[in-house]
Amino acid sequence: MKLLVVVDKLLTGFDAPPCTYLYIDKSMQDHGLFQAICRVNRLDSEDKDFGYIVDYKDLFKKVENAIAVYTSELDHSAGGVDPEVLLKDRLKKGKERLDDALEALPLLCEPVKPPKDELEHIHYFCGNTEIPADLQEREPQRAALYKATASLVRAYANIADELEQAGYGSADVIRIKQRLNHYLNVREIIRKASGESLDLKPYEADMRHLIDTYIEADEPRKISPFDNMGLLELIVKTGIADAISKQLGGLKGNKNAIAETIENNVRRKIIKEQLNDPAFYEKMSALLDEIIIARKTKAIAYEGYLKRIAELARRVAAGQAEETPKALNTPAKRALYNNLNQNEELALSIDATIRKTRPDGWRGIQAREQVIKAALFDVLRDVGEVERIFPIIKAQSEY
Repeated sequence: MKLLVVVDKLLTGFDAPPCTYLYIDKSMQDHGLFQAICRVNRLDSEDKDFGYIVDYKDLFKKVENAIAVYTSELDHSAGGVDPEVLLKDRLKKGKERLDDALEALPLLCEPVKPPKDELEHIHYFCGNTEIPADLQEREPQRAALYKATASLVRAYANIADELEQAGYGSADVIRIKQRLNHYLNVREIIRKASGESLDLKPYEADMRHLIDTYIEADEPRKISPFDNMGLLELIVKTGIADAISKQLGGLKGNKNAIAETIENNVRRKIIKEQLNDPAFYEKMSALLDEIIIARKTKAIAYEGYLKRIAELARRVAAGQAEETPKALNTPAKRALYNNLNQNEELALSIDATIRKTRPDGWRGIQAREQVIKAALFDVLRDVGEVERIFPIIKAQSEY
């Protein structure tokens, strides 16, 4: 929710930590006024430590009086935290925050190797695509980048229309805007390179339901069937050339940066789905390693690389091998087949056993999980195999 119009309620006894601005267009006083302005003083993320009051009713004197009355009742005894409520110069404080944010991001990106282009940023924040664990291990650096960029955007937005009044010269204003655009671009590149761009596709049905239920509008006209698709899905649906053009155009044809972005997206999908089908995704991981080495050693031409990585992306997105028997018509059956030495009869037998014996709400409840393990043992006759296969079964949503 970005905007909330309040007539009477939600001015007292109501907490919404993300709320940063309060626009007052009604007369209030004393305790009610103080409670209302306190709607914006709740801490949210670490980049919010105060809120803004936009006053259309000239209530500033009343605000001062309300604060004076409130603070006079506070405990000022020694040894406690200072309970004073302070009114601060908005522009001065805003400039301090913007300066701090502008200083934090260059420090965060300092370890990026020269010439600090897209590829060097991808290497620092996403790691080496040849090392499967690198992408996950670099997650703290990416989280710090996203957080620092969000702080910069918020600090800039708070005084964007008053930069000169805050004390910045015209050259400073141009420099700040350039820095802001630069780090927004870096953040977007890293999000795409790490596969962390928000894919809205899974939420489409819910969003459409909300719109259809609560918003009256003409029937929407769909311009493209590929909006809100992730990079891998786009590669599968439109081909790798169109996917690069649509989602990676910002990399300006940097072949290595484009390659590593695609590789990281494939790697993220493999890591995410690994527990569902370890055997299949281990095979896919090995194929990805093979392709990366071939690219880096220039054993294949770039066009050949794109063809191979596109084919791998298609297989990873599909989550199954082409030669899988038709009887294995669900992800769970295919996972069992892949992890039982491609024994179709055994996979179907275990699938039927689980569907027959599983208790309702069995996950996380030891006694109910033991029922499934006992049924598995009757089929597998091997405790070690039961313990190996059980986590795969537990990861299947259809069970």
